[in-house]
Amino acid sequence: MTVQLSTAARNAQLDAIETATGVSAVLKIRTGAQPASCATADSGTVLATCALPSDWMLAASGGSKAKNGTWEDASADSSGTAGHFRLYASDGTTCHLQGSVTATGGGGDMTVDNTSFAAGQAFTITGFTLTAGNA
Repeated sequence: MTVQLSTAARNAQLDAIETATGVSAVLKIRTGAQPASCATADSGTVLATCALPSDWMLAASGGSKAKNGTWEDASADSSGTAGHFRLYASDGTTCHLQGSVTATGGGGDMTVDNTSFAAGQAFTITGFTLTAGNA
């Protein structure tokens, strides 16, 4: 038998992620494969660091939650190919969420306008949605 949650419970679960991370979330896009878990040490080179809008996700609805506002940075930190992201609390060190990064249409957990970063290059996160399981 599989446990199933109501849509209201799934929405609450998703909204709790934003609450736990806080209003001053920091996104870092890094090279290489993501670590085994958020508790595992950072890996890869930081290509970009982005302070997200204070209300960085829309309210959960129908068991999913999408990015809110524009997620972009005018100047990448380093050059390389984006492989994964980590989302941190305002301290920039407490990881709450991580996943893969691909170009728009590439099927990653997060999509960007271009995965080949050059130091100083502007970039935009084009897509990011969380979907709760246990439907």
